[in-house]
Amino acid sequence: MKSYTVIPNVDATGWFVKLENVAPEELYDAKDEAIAAAVEMAQENSPSKVTILDRFHNVVEETSY
Repeated sequence: MKSYTVIPNVDATGWFVKLENVAPEELYDAKDEAIAAAVEMAQENSPSKVTILDRFHNVVEETSY
């Protein structure tokens, strides 16, 4: 199962989508854009999961596809 993580950058001015524990894939300006991209990637590579973290790296939401 692949794992995609949506996480803010250091100063929370952008949002990264990371695949597993690899370097960030892409930087998005808005959290909603990053979540949509992560969900799309997860759905295309099912079975997968999307984990959304806040700026303190706490899990806000986790969804499996």
